[in-house]
Amino acid sequence: MSSALPFARRHIGISPSDAVTMAQSVGCASVDELIDAVVPESIRKRDALHLPAPFTEEQALKYLKSTMSQNRVMRSFIGLGYHDTFTPPVIQRNILENPGWYTAYTPYQAEISQGRLEALLNYQTMICELTGMDVSNASLLDEGTAAAEACALALAGKPNAKSVFVSDKVHSHVLDVIFTRMEPLGIKVIVGDVFKYQADAETAAVIASYPDTHGVVHDLTVVVAEAHKVSALMVVCSDLLSLALLKPPGDFGVDICVGNSQRFGVPLGFGGPHAAFMSVKDALKRRMPGRLIGVSKDVHGNPGYRLSLQTREQHIRREKATSNICTAQVLLAVMASMYAVWHGPEGIRAIAKRVHRGATWLAEELRKAGFALTGENFFDTLTVQVKDAHVVLSKAVEVGINLREVDPIHVGIALDERITAKELIAVLHAFGIPQPLHPCDLDADAPLAFDQKFGRLTPCLTHPIFESYHTETEMMRYLRRLEQRDIALNRSMIPLGSCTMKLNAAAEMMPMSWPEVNALHPFVPADQSEGYRAMFAELEAWLAECTGFAAVSLQPNAGSQGEYAGLLAIRHYFEAHEQSGRDVCLIPVSAHGTNPASAVMAGFKVVPVACDDAGNIAFDDLRAKAEQHSEKLAALMVTYPSTHGVFEEGIKEICALIHQHGGQVYMDGANMNAQVGLTSPGIIGADVCHLNLHKTFCIPHG
Repeated sequence: MSSALPFARRHIGISPSDAVTMAQSVGCASVDELIDAVVPESIRKRDALHLPAPFTEEQALKYLKSTMSQNRVMRSFIGLGYHDTFTPPVIQRNILENPGWYTAYTPYQAEISQGRLEALLNYQTMICELTGMDVSNASLLDEGTAAAEACALALAGKPNAKSVFVSDKVHSHVLDVIFTRMEPLGIKVIVGDVFKYQADAETAAVIASYPDTHGVVHDLTVVVAEAHKVSALMVVCSDLLSLALLKPPGDFGVDICVGNSQRFGVPLGFGGPHAAFMSVKDALKRRMPGRLIGVSKDVHGNPGYRLSLQTREQHIRREKATSNICTAQVLLAVMASMYAVWHGPEGIRAIAKRVHRGATWLAEELRKAGFALTGENFFDTLTVQVKDAHVVLSKAVEVGINLREVDPIHVGIALDERITAKELIAVLHAFGIPQPLHPCDLDADAPLAFDQKFGRLTPCLTHPIFESYHTETEMMRYLRRLEQRDIALNRSMIPLGSCTMKLNAAAEMMPMSWPEVNALHPFVPADQSEGYRAMFAELEAWLAECTGFAAVSLQPNAGSQGEYAGLLAIRHYFEAHEQSGRDVCLIPVSAHGTNPASAVMAGFKVVPVACDDAGNIAFDDLRAKAEQHSEKLAALMVTYPSTHGVFEEGIKEICALIHQHGGQVYMDGANMNAQVGLTSPGIIGADVCHLNLHKTFCIPHG
């Protein structure tokens, strides 16, 4: 077959004759006749999409390479929860670049998911041991979301609470997400010095960082005690690698620990996706969002892995759910867990010590040169007082390094496992220090620089799994054994759900391993990410054409978060038009469980709408509910085609009815795969829609 064959011809599994046979089996002479019979003419798009002509795989890769080559890849010591890392080749080749791992469906069906479930159990074990907490989930979407979910968990246990207290030393983007999530719920976010917090009966949670955003390590014991006086939960955002050396949050009596596992072998990728985590005290496990992997035994005593507890609670509790999270960053969590398996406890501690040793040497050189540092105790991050931060940052860029501007007179330096002595000397040059006073030996056996009271006394990564696979032969075979316990799309079709019923093309996945794609820190200066920005603008324009909408955001990193962002857009639309009293959201009873959960999180009151036996919206009930709530109607959430896979004939009338009563239509784009090129949310009459890129386009699920 010629390499110039169209992409679709290589990646649509059935032949043209197979397609005709399948159409004939349901009484149609061709696929076109089937489409005409299924898609209502009132919403049918007859003209072609205004998109560029298709490329072959080779042309597409060359084009993307030229675009992403506009990025400038430099060493970034910016921190803020993102650190460069070295992905062990055995993990890169056998997990990240292996369709046996990246095409596996979400592990709802345990019997075909035993390999991933074991890998995720390793992840949970790793998180529990490092944080010193009792129970961990199998990952969350990102650190900011994890912190906000911790607040929601605390509020669920204290329904009369009216506020959360957040340290002014958490990462700014984490604080932003907390603000966004709490506002629709009417919860006040109080930001201040966490050591000045005084017990307040209205507080649901107190959130602090360990180490904090400036890199300083604090004793949180008094803060925990103050929070517990009023039954508020203590939430700590932690750096996972630091906990190999630092006293774990569990030893402080913390209730919830959150963070992300990116620096455990997962590339920066301009901000993600990366697997976040949440670990909790045992008493909170039934309120923890996301997935939790458990172990059962069969009648013969053989262990088996399964999803346990409230792993999809929104499908059960719907509008009473406290979280809309229905997925996890499985592929990235697997990578992070295997990073710990590969290195083991001694290896992880050695990496942590080396990073800390670099920070200790740098701190000493800076102090001797007359610079003042924020705080005495640190792990890998220093905040340095300077005369002009811009001058220092500019000099750093000249030697190929990015530092963090904390404020006009403070610069942050966050080291990572790839640090070299040469790079540390370059950092000194940025501060105007021509030569160090002492040679830098990152492998020397130097004492830890922080107060001994912060030192970890308990062992970590004690489970035998972390001592078993330290040669490439052993590790490769272990990963292969786990892979063989799963069914992925490289082995079989998966007749389950709609999330990933396609094999992601290898050409679509290859760029994930390019340095110009995966090595950029998310907070680099804008002139270093021009390739990404060009790609974003192009993709947004193409998606706008596919949807018929005016603008597209690429920010949400899961379908559930797309729902939430879309509903917030509707909420803000009404606020901008001085109609903030509109707070009723109509949702068909057949809708995916995240729909009502997202609506409540966005501050709406859910009113269910009946469906008929075929899964169609019962129009009479919808009309009655729309009339009943006309003055307060904000939105209708509708999935199209429906959850039953049906193109409802009356969809335009449904949208028109909602608009007639002053509401907006939110379309769940879970089934957008069936719309592209045939119709669009814009033609149908929807106002907002989220797209699951893993369903309609090429992203791996989870």
